[in-house]
Amino acid sequence: MKKIGVVTSTRAEYGLLRLSLKKIMEDPDLELCLIVTGSHLLRDQGHTIDEIISDGIPVSDRVEMFGNRDEGEDDADYLASSMGRALAGFSSCYRRHGIDMLVVLGDRYELIPICYPAMLLNIPIAHISGGEVTEGAIDDTVRHCITKMSYLHFPGCEAYRKRVIQLGEEPERVFNFGDPGIENIKKTDFLSKEELYGYLGIEKDKRIACVTFHPVTHEKDTAGKQTKALISALSAFRDIEFVITMSNMDSGGDEINRLFREASEKYSNLRMYASLGSLRYLSALKYSEAVIGNSSSGIVEAPSLGIPTVNIGDRQKGRLRAASIIDCEAEEAEIENAIKKALSDDFKKVLSESVNPYESGEFSSRFVGTIKDFLINDRIDPKKKFYDL
Repeated sequence: MKKIGVVTSTRAEYGLLRLSLKKIMEDPDLELCLIVTGSHLLRDQGHTIDEIISDGIPVSDRVEMFGNRDEGEDDADYLASSMGRALAGFSSCYRRHGIDMLVVLGDRYELIPICYPAMLLNIPIAHISGGEVTEGAIDDTVRHCITKMSYLHFPGCEAYRKRVIQLGEEPERVFNFGDPGIENIKKTDFLSKEELYGYLGIEKDKRIACVTFHPVTHEKDTAGKQTKALISALSAFRDIEFVITMSNMDSGGDEINRLFREASEKYSNLRMYASLGSLRYLSALKYSEAVIGNSSSGIVEAPSLGIPTVNIGDRQKGRLRAASIIDCEAEEAEIENAIKKALSDDFKKVLSESVNPYESGEFSSRFVGTIKDFLINDRIDPKKKFYDL
């Protein structure tokens, strides 16, 4: 058997990996080694490792990343020191488990200390969702670094496949099976509206909209101002219940969460949750009037559910997008006007004709079949060649 190490550090990326994890578990030639880290282990981020356990997926190891914070330590210093801790933790973890391949997804900064020791230990890396561009976030730099550390690549669409090849990766190691988020939507047995509203405590005749807002990490000290503008814009729509999920562990995320928490105490239609879990979140998207903020789910998943996205600011700048996405600046008037446009009858025609560039076939079975083929048939050559265009 070949042991596949998979690392998950956030609620969002676990949701995208879940079907592939189950495929690995079902394969008689593969053994899953799931390593949980990051915000999954934090109480104030929802302790989302509980969702993994409740899904029946065994956790092989936990690597603590975020330690105690020194008094007066700012976000950037705290995150940098946490990454040092993660580097040591993952180096020990990989040696303990003897994995044959490491699977990672996305572009978050913690992937650097996750992937770097694997590279030093000659463990081949399979990277999901490379080749994208997000000009407003440090994720952009991280993503391309992980591409160069990785051996197998699974970008979410053909344009991103070409970009990975442009970065010097050989075409026969780059596979476009679509985005795993789309397969999630197609295979999710959604909660009924009554079940979802019952959990959220929302009256059944109310309209809802999902809100997730993260810091724009290539901008300095804008998180608070932009969040205040968003809250002011939301306050103009008192007939809609806004389901707000917390910001992530980026620098500035704590300030965003504090402002939303305070706003939820002031406005009864602003409801804040540390984490809804994958099923409840996707169900909330399905029944939403719109997705508002700057989360990648508004770019990738929302168009396949036929709902509009109000994408605020530059965090997702550069990503391919469907016509159902309305871009606006992070200013109160612009956000308010964009929400009005998303809710308008005129925009319904745009939604009906919108095509999601991330649509494709089944991701998980093709992904697992590919990594199995490379491992079982000894097709991995650690001496990667640089592919010149």
